[in-house]
Amino acid sequence: MMNAISSQSKQVISGEHHVLGANWDGEGVNFALFSAHATRVDLCIFDATGQHLIGQYELPRRTNHIWHGYLPGLAVGAVYGYRVYGPYDPQMGHRFNHHKLLLDPYAKKTIGDFSWHDSHYGYVKNASTELPDDDLSFDTRDNAQFMPKSVVTLPSTSAIARPPKPRVRWQDTTLYETHMRGFTMRHPDIPELERGTYAGFSHRKVIEYIKALGVTSIEILPVHQFIDENFLAQKGLSNYWGYNTLSYFAPHNGYQLDDGQAEFRQMVDCYHEAGLEVILDVVYNHTCESNHLGPTLSFRGIDNASYYHLQAQQPRYYVNDTGCGNTVNAQHPAVMRLILDSLRYWSKDMGVDGFRFDLATTLGRKKKGFSQHANVFQAIAQDPELNQAKLIAEPWDIGPGGYQLGKFPSGWSEWNDSYRDVCRQFWRREAGVLPTFARRIHGSSDVFEHSGKNPYASVNFVTSHDGFTLNDLVSYQKRHNLANGELNHDGHGDNISQNFGVEGASQDPEIIRKRQRQMRNMLATVLLSQGVPMLRAGDELGQSQLGNNNAYCQDNELSWLDWSAIASNTNVLSDHGHFVAKLIQLARDFPMLRNPEFLHAQHSPDGVAIQWLNAEGQEMRQEVWAQHQNFLLGYKLTSNIDQSALLVIFSNDASDRWFTLPSTETNAQWSCVLDSNSANGDSIEPDLDGGSVIKISAASVTVLASRAPKVCDDEGLR
Repeated sequence: MMNAISSQSKQVISGEHHVLGANWDGEGVNFALFSAHATRVDLCIFDATGQHLIGQYELPRRTNHIWHGYLPGLAVGAVYGYRVYGPYDPQMGHRFNHHKLLLDPYAKKTIGDFSWHDSHYGYVKNASTELPDDDLSFDTRDNAQFMPKSVVTLPSTSAIARPPKPRVRWQDTTLYETHMRGFTMRHPDIPELERGTYAGFSHRKVIEYIKALGVTSIEILPVHQFIDENFLAQKGLSNYWGYNTLSYFAPHNGYQLDDGQAEFRQMVDCYHEAGLEVILDVVYNHTCESNHLGPTLSFRGIDNASYYHLQAQQPRYYVNDTGCGNTVNAQHPAVMRLILDSLRYWSKDMGVDGFRFDLATTLGRKKKGFSQHANVFQAIAQDPELNQAKLIAEPWDIGPGGYQLGKFPSGWSEWNDSYRDVCRQFWRREAGVLPTFARRIHGSSDVFEHSGKNPYASVNFVTSHDGFTLNDLVSYQKRHNLANGELNHDGHGDNISQNFGVEGASQDPEIIRKRQRQMRNMLATVLLSQGVPMLRAGDELGQSQLGNNNAYCQDNELSWLDWSAIASNTNVLSDHGHFVAKLIQLARDFPMLRNPEFLHAQHSPDGVAIQWLNAEGQEMRQEVWAQHQNFLLGYKLTSNIDQSALLVIFSNDASDRWFTLPSTETNAQWSCVLDSNSANGDSIEPDLDGGSVIKISAASVTVLASRAPKVCDDEGLR
């Protein structure tokens, strides 16, 4: 298709304002851009390379603060950008500068790489004589040659037949958080050209591996178009994680071979065909334009006072509830529309199954603080497309009252950092944490149940992309982030970690044994708790980042997964991978481990009850709960539907302990189905009757199962 203006095109006509962005109708393209405070908007058309301007047109109409125009003869593939006119008055919150070419916030595709240059700044900035606070000046340099451009794309493809979404129930969900590029860059079976791309992540061997683990849902770090921060570029580093968004619609060009839209859709289709869900990590809380000294790339130059939260008394400055320089004004109707339109596009057109919202508290901030009834949340709940998606909140930001665990609307699940911290404390043998540890593996009912939520409101994890890997959690006491170029001041200072006597890698067999067992203990804890388990990709491979707990800028082998733990062409999974697969299968065999309702001593509507046990196999008493040095806990799940029972014993005592097995309702024997002392979780314990005493190893997780015997009659089993 043509990507320039045909000879029949003489001028832009009024067009329509109803649909934002650039929309092709077969004969031309309609452009619509929101700006409440602009005085003029120019549409700039470039050649196919994005390097040469071939036409500039003033949008002729403004309707309900939307500037719009229709350019006949323009087709799919056309390259464009905007120049927006208005007051440059930072002290009043306005930062218009028509010398800056701006990316369309609704662009679904971009072309060209972003390059840092002083011309991106709306004020006069010179690297050699940089002033720390000179944004009141006005810069007239043109930044177009250093900016990516927007590209006109085909209309919605949602009507095209595609594999159905898996629609995995929350109680059956196991999340697997991964970085698409980092997962594939060192994978030996992926062609080198495809590594780090959407195509590489949809490779047959990748999906085969993920299926073998048994997880149901892949949570991918940001794929919205993002750029590197200037201070990273100056250090020769890059934003590896991608939490620095430039466009909320366009797939990141750095992950494509040719056509990011098509390749991303194909990737999602491959996962859906395998029965796997795809969940995106999205960043609607801030943008890459940073604070008042940041560049003018899109939102700031289109309508700074509408898109961002500005300080009420000094609108020159931004509210910084995110710690990234600015805060997106999600309560503004036009900005909320942008967020909802973006979510619908990724859900409907691109096919994803859900979203994990970075710093989600920001979305719910109103004038008087956070509210679960904020407009964005209500709009999502009422949207027929989005209210079927999986919605996961990171329930905090750094603003006042920013920590909101348990406060998000019904239907949302939340990253539970309290679960993470308490599990680490228990396995580090910190005194007095046993009662809280029990609450966390119970699904954090103390946090969620009072508001009528289910256990799957809690996303349980001990590691994520942010922080130590699981291997580093048992190998380092302190962070080692010098490679980030911030003098080791970045990243969490207190990691609730332990190194078993040696900081970093060790050749001591006993230390290695303890570390390996401790990793299995933590994996078992996550996968045997009520709620939704989340695993960090690479933990099952024993990945280390050499103690770097903030590897956001390490796009290299420090962050990329090392697949050498799996022997080529012999094993699909590593030892830890087999252990994870065994645990996930256990939850499938005993659904009571993922009960949809909170469990109590009385049987739930699903026929399941829970009982907390001490070493004597008896109901835990208050005085035992109160023992600060008690690190042994059993919990027994029973079902009166199939007469099955499951007993999970957590022990972090320094020495072996004896545990008396409780009797079962059917007097069936107990079989040991998992022992974290074993590399693959297998046990050699014989079947035992209730009342038997078994040895529980120091620092271990043991799981025993019991099922009622089959009843025989003259016709056989029934």
